[in-house]
Order: sequence, then C-alpha cells, then structure tokens
Amino acid sequence: MRISMIVASAVALLMLSQHALAGNPSRGLEISEVCQACHGRDGNLVPDDETPRLAGQYEDYLIHSLKAYRSGDRENAIMQGFARDLSDQDIRDLAAWYSRQEGLKILRIR
Repeated sequence: MRISMIVASAVALLMLSQHALAGNPSRGLEISEVCQACHGRDGNLVPDDETPRLAGQYEDYLIHSLKAYRSGDRENAIMQGFARDLSDQDIRDLAAWYSRQEGLKILRIR
C-alpha cells in the first residue's frame, strides 16, 4: 500500500512538472505581437526570402531556435534583439502558438 502511494505521488509530481513546462498557445498569441510584423499573426507572412515561416514548425525546433538567438549562439541582429528579454516560459508559449498554426501549402507550377 505504501509503495503504491509513493508511486502515485511520483507520477502526480511528474505530470505537474510537465504541465508547468508546457507552452500556452493563447499566451503565445498575446506576446507574439512584435513577431507579427515579419512572421504574421499565424506565422505565414514572409515578406522576403530570409524570413522563415513559423506556422507548423516543430515546437522543439522553435524553442531551440529562440533560445539560441537569446544566448547569441545563433546570430541575427533583429532576432537577438527580440529574443534577448524572453523568459523560458515566453519562448515555450510562442513555440506553442506558432507550432499549432497550419502552414501554407505552396504549389509549384512547372
């Protein structure tokens, strides 16, 4: 009986910690206002060839990229400036928002 309570407690703590680390897409939309100028509300606006679409990207990839911009491991003056003040939770929330958006399908005509 005692072991089952310990196991149940450990599982509950694990679930709570994973929930705490999860991104909140609604909050991601709220804090994405500055991102929208280049990437669009849903991550599909691309004004030039150097601006990536964010919609539908893997959440882990977005998190990794934003943390790399924040730390300076990935260089881009514009993105480093935006990412510098983002908390880990901000980054998870932005990644949750953009990863859940549907990317545009591009048809190539030959």
